[in-house]
Amino acid sequence: MPEVPFMPKATAVWLVENTTLTFKQIANFCNLHELEVKGIADGDVAKGIKAYNPILAGQLTRDEIDACSKNPERNLNLIKKDSEIKIIKERKKPKYTPLSKRQDRPDAILWLCKNSSQLTDGQISKLVGSTKGTVSLIRNKSYWNMSNLKPRDPVILSLCTQDNFQKALEKADRRVERERKAKIREEKKIAKEKERENINE
Repeated sequence: MPEVPFMPKATAVWLVENTTLTFKQIANFCNLHELEVKGIADGDVAKGIKAYNPILAGQLTRDEIDACSKNPERNLNLIKKDSEIKIIKERKKPKYTPLSKRQDRPDAILWLCKNSSQLTDGQISKLVGSTKGTVSLIRNKSYWNMSNLKPRDPVILSLCTQDNFQKALEKADRRVERERKAKIREEKKIAKEKERENINE
């Protein structure tokens, strides 16, 4: 089967309207019958189909169209683009934690809340494969089994890697620093406004 441009009929409509190519050339390129292309030109076929520009779509070049317009025996060549092969990234599957490890998660959350309090609930839940709600309850000491929890390092428990833990910490530290600077700017702004008010009085 010959290579066919995307939206062949709409492409044929555009080529009929915007070039001096023969019906045969357009038919061969779009994999249509020559009479069908003639019907497009006469307005009998493809009524209501919006013209599709193959140059903007990266399927043809203006030079290729010009060369074929000058030589009716020449066929149009479709540009094959690597980008047309789209690689669909596999969606991240929820992190699976073995049943034997699930009881370790609350301990790991408690450890992270105590030793890395700058981490957000979202970051902690992502690291250990838990929920934000559980993290929030443990952080606020209102978790149902709080009295039986023992803070334990999630890396030692194999709930997350040292690398992921380090990256999360660095991200949290950057956020804390941004917030600190924003707070200082806000305090300076308030101080200036008060100073201005005192001068005006």
